[in-house]
Amino acid sequence: MVAVSPDYTLRLRYAWRVCSVTSLGLVLIGIAGSTLNVALPAVVRHFHATPFESSWILLSFLLVNTASLVFFGRVADLLGRREVYLAGFALFTVASLLAGLAPDVWFLVAMRVLQAIGSAMILANGTVIITDAFPPDRLSQGMGVYIGTLSIAQLAGPTVGGLIAEAAGWQWIFWVNVPAGVVALLWGAFTLRRMPRGPREPVDALGNLLIFAALTAFLLALSEIGNGGPVVIVGGVVAAVLAPLVLLVERRASHPVLDLRLFGGRMLVWANLASFCNALARAALILVVALHFQAARGVDAFTAGLSVLPVPVGMALASPIAGALGRRVSPYALSIGGSLFSAAGLAVLMAAARAGTPYWIIGVGLFLAGCGSGTFLTGNTTQVMSALPAGSLGVVNGFRLMVMNVGIVISVGLSLSVLTSAVSPALRAQVYAGTLSRLSPVAVEQLMAGFRLTYGVLFGVALAGGLFAALARSPRAVR
Repeated sequence: MVAVSPDYTLRLRYAWRVCSVTSLGLVLIGIAGSTLNVALPAVVRHFHATPFESSWILLSFLLVNTASLVFFGRVADLLGRREVYLAGFALFTVASLLAGLAPDVWFLVAMRVLQAIGSAMILANGTVIITDAFPPDRLSQGMGVYIGTLSIAQLAGPTVGGLIAEAAGWQWIFWVNVPAGVVALLWGAFTLRRMPRGPREPVDALGNLLIFAALTAFLLALSEIGNGGPVVIVGGVVAAVLAPLVLLVERRASHPVLDLRLFGGRMLVWANLASFCNALARAALILVVALHFQAARGVDAFTAGLSVLPVPVGMALASPIAGALGRRVSPYALSIGGSLFSAAGLAVLMAAARAGTPYWIIGVGLFLAGCGSGTFLTGNTTQVMSALPAGSLGVVNGFRLMVMNVGIVISVGLSLSVLTSAVSPALRAQVYAGTLSRLSPVAVEQLMAGFRLTYGVLFGVALAGGLFAALARSPRAVR
């Protein structure tokens, strides 16, 4: 029997309390995202939103969250990780309260932007706090529980979102975050220890601005690609011009928001590319499937929420199992296996994308995709965070999350563009409102062709992610 020192026991006890705090943050953000994915048609109908406005209710949050993750990772290194993390809870809670009071769609979009900033402050620091708190030999277990809570949030979110949208009104989709945010803020303030601040160094404001501008231009072009016109051309040109400018500015910055020198190692490059592909293949799945059941089958939001449950169920089961296996199976192997499971699930959905397909077939595809995502996220996160020097955890984790979130942003924008390209511009508003099935079987069949194409694109991306995960091999990858 191996003796366990009192210091190790105390550290592990504190680590699990920290895990409870960070898991609350992930639950808060996960529920907020997954409820809106299902209840979007109710919001669209309330505001009579156009297709462009409908897509930006989702994209505004994703864009700002993505562009500010690295920034708040850096700010936390300088001002204190605990302080920035708790401030994120406070901002997210206030923005959720105001979002439910939105008088028009663009005020709602503005509150989604504030939610995104608070979310970035939470996400950029949660994984680092977990990594710092756990002993190295228990990190995979802590990470499995941490990521598993996101699965639980996504498990509850669609059902809760659908039920709230039908029974209480879309405003309560945001207001349910308020008591949860207050509890998370108080528990975090009580539990988290103060951490020493790093040296005061300048923040790369120009780099952050350029990244935000490039992503905005790209998303504008992507969201309008189905309609064509000058927005697509101008947005694409601006994004193409700004991308190399970002690299040039970041190479010359004294303290760049994207320190590319930290990613010179082969494993980190391929692991981050695999994370990007997995996020792109995973992120829009619940949204797309919920639109399938509401727009093509005419079900209500609550029934649509129940229909997508196999995804979070798969994640909720696979994440802790993968975390437990992490003591015997390398994170490298878990990443590859997770990617292949995700691809298999999307292949089933692509083959089953027909109006009369029995639900159990769709459910199998969703469950496989969920298991794959839970396994991949646990393995990939552990693999990357274990390889980083302690002094760069904040910045590098922010970059890792930003890469993953760029995949999420593109996933939503690309999936909506590919999906709605199958129907005429006049019918796209009916897709977002979930009312297309009321028109004609011909319109529904056109939309199902869009679903098949969307799943096919996501399947190809998932396979690419499996290839990148296989290339992310390090000398310590197999044990």
